Amino acid sequence: MWVHPLLIQHEEKGHFCVLYRDLRRYPEKFISFCRIPIDGFDRLLSIVRPELTYQNTVMRKAISAEERLLITLRYLATGESFASLHLQFRVGHSTISKIVRCTCNAIWQKLQPIVMPQPTEETWRQVAVGFQNVANFPNCIGAVDGKHVRVQQPPHSGSRFFNYKKYFSVVLMAVADAHYKFVAIDVGAYGSTGDSRVLRTSQIGLQIIRDCVSLPAPQPLPGTTHPVPFVMVSDEAFPLMPNLLRPYPRRGLNARKRIFNFRLSRARRLVECTFGIMVSQWRVFTTTIQLDPATVDSVIKACCVLHNYAREYYQDIDMESQLPVINTAINWGPGRPTNSGVRVRDTFADYFLTPEGAVPWQYSCVGGVQAIQQISSSQS
Repeated sequence: MWVHPLLIQHEEKGHFCVLYRDLRRYPEKFISFCRIPIDGFDRLLSIVRPELTYQNTVMRKAISAEERLLITLRYLATGESFASLHLQFRVGHSTISKIVRCTCNAIWQKLQPIVMPQPTEETWRQVAVGFQNVANFPNCIGAVDGKHVRVQQPPHSGSRFFNYKKYFSVVLMAVADAHYKFVAIDVGAYGSTGDSRVLRTSQIGLQIIRDCVSLPAPQPLPGTTHPVPFVMVSDEAFPLMPNLLRPYPRRGLNARKRIFNFRLSRARRLVECTFGIMVSQWRVFTTTIQLDPATVDSVIKACCVLHNYAREYYQDIDMESQLPVINTAINWGPGRPTNSGVRVRDTFADYFLTPEGAVPWQYSCVGGVQAIQQISSSQS
């Protein structure tokens, strides 16, 4: 048969024809259905419409840009299978696959220059101001972390995508700012690359290592005169470098190191919260993505820019940001610290002991004022 009898009823019984107009009458239900408000949908549609508009032919009528965007947002918001969406919208299974892939590519291409542009020196300075205000961590230009995105094993891939958590995955590397938005992302590393090589082979890692991310020149920390480099913060799985700080090892911690680890954790948690907010909004991350690797990359990139889009324009809607943060840690393996990185970390550790670098309630969390005074007196 040329068209299945179920698909012939597309314009009479499909979700788009039956629900779309009714959903627009109830804004809260519209948000529940596709995770962005009505005006956000309309704004996004105006941005990607040229890429989603196809010409009608004598053989069939093209699916509208509105329906293509609604199908894609519904998939990202729920992670439903294409077989389920195929029956709901009365659109062919292979057509659903093409719609999701093409729409995700269009969303990334059109939104990325708007909500996640290439960082400049001014961008990094604004991020640093945010971390100083929110986390009391000066000269910090981002929190970096990685997340395993669960995928179905690609054909003939062997163990390339099999990670140490015993499932197949693709790695999302991201740098987040103090307002739970992504500054830069990199997608596509194999899940089996579970060590520091992921950072070193990603675009973010290469730029950090080569110091070519348009970083501002070193500047003194508040209340000091000695210039200190701008840094990103990470967990203990990452290597220690001049522009990338990690905590002190957990063994043999004194009060000075505990204070630094505590302050670093306050700043680093922002990237984990960013991942948690994105996952709670776009539930495709809570399922096993059953697509080919190239389409998986497009889906992840689209979700990241949609997350920034919602955070920037529609922060007042409920994104369920109070859900517990999902464990996104990656077993990167030990990284050998550099001498310059050790010096930068020690500079921050000493600064956090001074009145200019302390926060009023940090002493009670790490042993009291007496321990701080003993360290200061021994150093002097």
